[in-house]
Amino acid sequence: MARVLFINPGSEGHINPTIGIVQGLISRGEEVVYFSIEAFRERIEETGAIVRTLDDKQYIKAFISGGRDYLLERVNGLLLTADIVIPGVLEQIKGEHFDYIIHDSMFGCGRLIAQILKLPAINSCTSFVQTKASFDQLMEQFYMEAPAEIVKAVDDRFQSLTAEIKEEYGVEIDSPYEVFCNPAPLTIVYTTREFQPYGEALDQSYKFVGPSISSRLTPDDFDLSAIKGKELIYISMGTVFNQAIDFYKLCFKAFGNMDHTIVMSIGSKVQIYDLGEIPQNFIVKNYVPQMNVLQTSSLFITHGGMNSVHEGLYYGVPLIVIPQSADQPIIAEQVANAGAGIKLQMQGLTATELREAVERVLTLPSFQKAVATIKDSFRTSGGSHQAVDEILEWRRQYLG
Repeated sequence: MARVLFINPGSEGHINPTIGIVQGLISRGEEVVYFSIEAFRERIEETGAIVRTLDDKQYIKAFISGGRDYLLERVNGLLLTADIVIPGVLEQIKGEHFDYIIHDSMFGCGRLIAQILKLPAINSCTSFVQTKASFDQLMEQFYMEAPAEIVKAVDDRFQSLTAEIKEEYGVEIDSPYEVFCNPAPLTIVYTTREFQPYGEALDQSYKFVGPSISSRLTPDDFDLSAIKGKELIYISMGTVFNQAIDFYKLCFKAFGNMDHTIVMSIGSKVQIYDLGEIPQNFIVKNYVPQMNVLQTSSLFITHGGMNSVHEGLYYGVPLIVIPQSADQPIIAEQVANAGAGIKLQMQGLTATELREAVERVLTLPSFQKAVATIKDSFRTSGGSHQAVDEILEWRRQYLG
């Protein structure tokens, strides 16, 4: 048995793929101590892991203080979380022994903590893999396109923050890539090599296990029998970028007279009464059991988060992707390139354009054919079971 330190303070899309992996590791004899935020405590504790928490409000405040306009500002934001996260973790594990660490790919302190504790590390990558070469291309855009005074100020801050971390924790940071992408000797990637952009160019330290789909609780106020046997279109803008009242009303206009039943999840930040009159063919809820609904849906209109896209394709549902932020435009582009759906832009979108895109996806067989191919590849890739096999095999080779 080995003791595993798992660190992942992320959102739903970063937590959900890890649930089955933690369950699998524990069932095969590993002991897992999982650092996250209080909102996910119950879900993680159900796996059998020991849960410890970080202060998410302080973490987010520090991250945002780095700036949001440029990639290097986000890197600086991650570095600014170090004085919150690192002491918090080290204090809570004082005197404990761990054999290896698993950290989220976008959690800037993961690689730092691994180095401080001198632990072999595994990277949990819930989005597409970003290589140093592809990341450096994005950085080059910043250096070329941003005003010179901004480049100097942001770069100076990066140099200052890395110097402070070296002085405080004795850890060298050689590049922004290390902070933003947390490279490790083993990276578990929750997609297939075929769906990953330029996946064939990545070496065998990247293990593509496919979507790690874990069951979730069905909310008490959702009657699954109400959608049984219906032709469904499902709409969700995810759990972060979902304050989209104008978009929800646009959907009413686009689909209010369709024969399909429309299930729409609006999240906790919008109240249903804010939407005004709801068409009779709509079921609108703050929270929807996504995987249950997807299994009976003909189409999924989504923001393009990796979790949502994977779940839709895993259940064989074609997509309309309307990306909002972060990696979503890249994911949307990959869906369109694969022929599994259509990418739309939120800005300037009309009810007519949205309706026409939906009718195209529903009527052209090429979309369903492409989705079926991806579904098969996802379901044969192994998911969380394959991830656990890869982790334990790596542990045997790396630790003996």
